[in-house]
Parts: sequence; C-alpha cells; structure tokens
Amino acid sequence: MRAVILLLGTAVTLEAQTIAITGGRVYTVAGTPIENGTVLIRDGRIAQVGANISIPADARRIDAAGKWVTPGLINASTQLGLVEVGLEQPTRDVSARGREGIAAAFTVWEGLNPASVMLAPARGEGITTVVVAPSGGLIAGQAAIVDLVDGSLSDMIVRAPVGMVAQIGSPGAAGGLGARAELTVRLKELLEDARAYSRRRADYDRNAARSFVASRLDLEAMIPVVEGRLPLIVAVDRASDIEAALQIASEYGVRLMIAGGTEAWLVADKLAAARVPVFIGAMNNIPGSFATLASYQESAGILRRAGVDVILIGDAGVSDGQTFNVRNLKQEAGNAVAYGMSWDDALRAVTSVPARVLGIADRYGTLEAGKVANVVVWSGDPFEFSTRAEHVLVRGREITTPSRQDMLQQRYRTLPPDYRKP
Repeated sequence: MRAVILLLGTAVTLEAQTIAITGGRVYTVAGTPIENGTVLIRDGRIAQVGANISIPADARRIDAAGKWVTPGLINASTQLGLVEVGLEQPTRDVSARGREGIAAAFTVWEGLNPASVMLAPARGEGITTVVVAPSGGLIAGQAAIVDLVDGSLSDMIVRAPVGMVAQIGSPGAAGGLGARAELTVRLKELLEDARAYSRRRADYDRNAARSFVASRLDLEAMIPVVEGRLPLIVAVDRASDIEAALQIASEYGVRLMIAGGTEAWLVADKLAAARVPVFIGAMNNIPGSFATLASYQESAGILRRAGVDVILIGDAGVSDGQTFNVRNLKQEAGNAVAYGMSWDDALRAVTSVPARVLGIADRYGTLEAGKVANVVVWSGDPFEFSTRAEHVLVRGREITTPSRQDMLQQRYRTLPPDYRKP
C-alpha cells in the first residue's frame, strides 16, 4: 500500500509501514498500563495493543524495553506555524482586522506555514497534534486541529474549524473597546444578530433587514456557534469575567470553553456544574495583570477535583504567546502533578481529554486499535524533566527531522582546529 503526500509542491509516494513497538510500559490512557506491552502499527493506524501480540515478520521493530509508551501529546492552544519571529510583523499571521473587533470568518489555519522551524522542536518533545488559534479582537476567528506531519497544509489538517475564539477579559486588546461591560454587551449583540440573520437571510439579501453589527461572512460564521454546533472558546482570566461568560453561554445556548482561566479555580464549582472545560497551564504563579491577581499553580488540580474537564496547554495559550514554548507541554503537566493534580489526570489532560472535548476522540487521544498512530516512546516518565522523547511517530511514521537547535548543536559539537578563545 502506498501513501501520497505533497512536500514543497512535489508529490512524494511513500510505502506504508508496519511497525511494532515492543517491550515497553504502554500507557494506553484507555485502561491500565500494560507491562512488557506491544503496539502494532499498520498503514498509519494502530492495529493492536497488548502484552502477547503476534508480530509480522516484515514489521520494523522499535525496542522499548525499560521505556514508556504513550499517545502523542496534544497541545490544544497554540500559534504554532502562525508566528515565526514574535517582533517581526511580516512573520505573524494570527490576527485579522475585522469590523470593530469582529473577525468570525477568519480561518487562521490558511496562513499556517508547514515549513516553520518551530514545528520540529515541538514534535521532538512528543507533541504530535496541536490546535492553531487566532488572537486579537472581540471575536478573533476560527481555530483548527493539525498533526505535525511533514507535507502540505492539507496533509496536516485534522479538523477545521474546531472552535470560534473570543475574548472578553481585555478591553484594550479586543477591538479597542473601553470597558469589560462593553465587551459583554457587544458579544451579546453579535449573538443576537447572528440569530436574526440566520432567520432572515432572504430579507438581508434584498436589503429588507435591519443593519447588523457584523458583515455577512462573519454572521454566517457565527451561525454554528449560536446553534451549538461549534464551541465558543473564550480567552479570559478574571473570575468575574468567567462568570459573565458562563451567563452568556447559558442565556444563548452556546457551547462554552474557557482558555487561559487564571482565576478559574475560584469558580470551579460553577464551571463543573455547567460542564465547561478549561484550557490552562501550570507554570505561572505570578500575576501579570489585575485580571490575574489570583494566579495559582494549584489551579489545574483544584479544577479537576471539582469535576472540571482540564486541558493542559503550553504557556502560549490562545493569546499573543511564544511559539517556542509550545514544546513545554510535558513540563506543564509535570508541574500540574507537583502542585496537586494526579499523574493519571495530567496524562489525560494532554491526550484523551483534549481529543474528547474537541471532537476527535474517535481517532485520537488513546492507544487503541483503529486509532491514528500518533505514538511516543519515552526514556522514562514523560513528566520528569530529564526524560527524552526517543521515538515520535505521527500517523504511523517516525519523523526524525532535526530541529534548528539539533543542527546547531551538531555544528558546534566539534570546534575547528584553529579555534582560539578570545
């Protein structure tokens, strides 16, 4: 069987592989760990997982004895491939101008750079799947899920769109609006207009409807949100702003998700009751603004114990973050464990929970037969700082493309003979 991908505009045909990862401690996430387990991969999918599996003679073997095997990690809030150099505007493709801070029709993934030098470092740390999300404005636009495979954008896409990104907690950044209350009013107005537009498309087309706050394309993009088919991912930190978002979601029947959520632990019971998941990190405990005064590294554990679906993310978040920190997801999980989250919950928070919440659990998030073969072999506990991702497989193929850091290390490993210290 052959697989065809597009690489830099050239069609490349690759032979499908059968791979057996043998002898490791296999964390399927769907059940208890399997000692001396085997993960058999065929044609990009997991064929079998277990302790006593017959391995085909033609299978390539990866010896995982003494090592740990997990699903590939999912970083569910990044700008990977959208920002190359943070302070160089021409390399930033994360924000759209929109009309008065509303850019709902903006599909940010169409600007993703498949050749970004930031992809390899993230993948080298065991991250195989990410959400790429826009930022800026009241409604920043739509996010998508991509696999970190070599190839074209169409090769990488897993699901698009996966959510509509909004922001109600930072008035200055959301379309230049002046107060938090104004942001919530504008969001309600947009939801009202999207509802009205969906009922009166014909009137709108013949100019027989009232004026709306957003353009036709933005209103069209908001219809799945008001119909509950596409979640609204709200970037917000302050507890009172989170409560405002919960109220709006309840009033308009919106599927809400909270991103950032620095003070979410203060309203954990309300988030659990509303079944609203939270995308949160575990590395920061120093307030960076008045909206994050209750910053607390125990947040992830508190939220999870309250019954909230917690999705751990790198500290890039959906805001104007740093793409080079996407790779730090395992450190986020390790810190979450150090500050009160159970190890099993932390593993689920970077694998099965984001897959389920984002609607791809039928293909991703666990090591089970039939699922996409995104698999990582670790030298030990993946949440220990010194652990390395020794083999990273994405869609059943091991990718060993060196990162820029790898190439620099190799280049300067041996200095030239005429090197002299100053």
